[in-house]
Amino acid sequence: MPSGQQARAQASAITPGRQSPDTEPSPADKVRALFGGHRLSPGQRRIAQYITDHLTEAAFLSITDLAERVGVSQPSVTRFASSLGFSGYPALREALQPIALSALAGSPDTGDELRRNELQAAVDAEIANLESLRRVLADTDQVLALGRELARSVPLTILGLRISASLAEYVAYAARRIHPDVRLVSRGGSVSYDALLQSREAGGTWVLAFAMPRHAKETLAAVRSARSTGLRVALITDLTLGPLVDEADVALTAGTGSRLVFDSYAAPGVLCAAILQAMADADPERTQLRLEKYEQAAEQHDFFLEY
Repeated sequence: MPSGQQARAQASAITPGRQSPDTEPSPADKVRALFGGHRLSPGQRRIAQYITDHLTEAAFLSITDLAERVGVSQPSVTRFASSLGFSGYPALREALQPIALSALAGSPDTGDELRRNELQAAVDAEIANLESLRRVLADTDQVLALGRELARSVPLTILGLRISASLAEYVAYAARRIHPDVRLVSRGGSVSYDALLQSREAGGTWVLAFAMPRHAKETLAAVRSARSTGLRVALITDLTLGPLVDEADVALTAGTGSRLVFDSYAAPGVLCAAILQAMADADPERTQLRLEKYEQAAEQHDFFLEY
């Protein structure tokens, strides 16, 4: 049986293969088969009906957005996924997405229109993630408070393992321009524990951790290690519930784009930039001084192209 990502790779191919209608069940049949045979409460039936009626949209909603659309609580959505035999809502969403993509691929479009639609659908999903983040950032207090805490932590540790390393590297690279001591941890196991312990012994108070899907067990272990050393944890993730969120002192969520074979991070990237801005705002004099020194060094070493 192919993995969830393999199924996504097949379903989201820009030029998908078409199956004979005589041998391939329709997307609606697949969804009904997924929900059939389970005893659902009235609230759970509402969730199932909404997903069935709005499959191509619902399969890419965050748990928060789906709960809002249906008019139920987030735990209700989690229990609904569990009642179907899934480990949680992310696993259910991963099962629904190839079906939703096959529904798009099965529309009677020309090849060129089909290719545009699939890529545009991925962009539309990211726009929805950005709209959700925009609502979260309507109240700036949490991000500004976190920026102040991270700016005061010297050293500041940035943690990102596996797929999350890319976001951690970006934030660490930028943060070094405005912060005197930034330490990147991108390897798990005893390496991460040693680095976190050294950071705490050097006077650090916070670690900024990233956890993007698929969520690795070693990330949870590293977050727990950070807490065991006395560091506080700020977590950037797409999750609203779960053990990673439970271990964090502060958790900020941003949805990932999952319509293509590999996830995209428009909303997490904007959230990272917002946190960096908050760090810069926390100590504007230090920020200005460090940025001026960086620009001077860049000019001396001709880092940038001139046009």
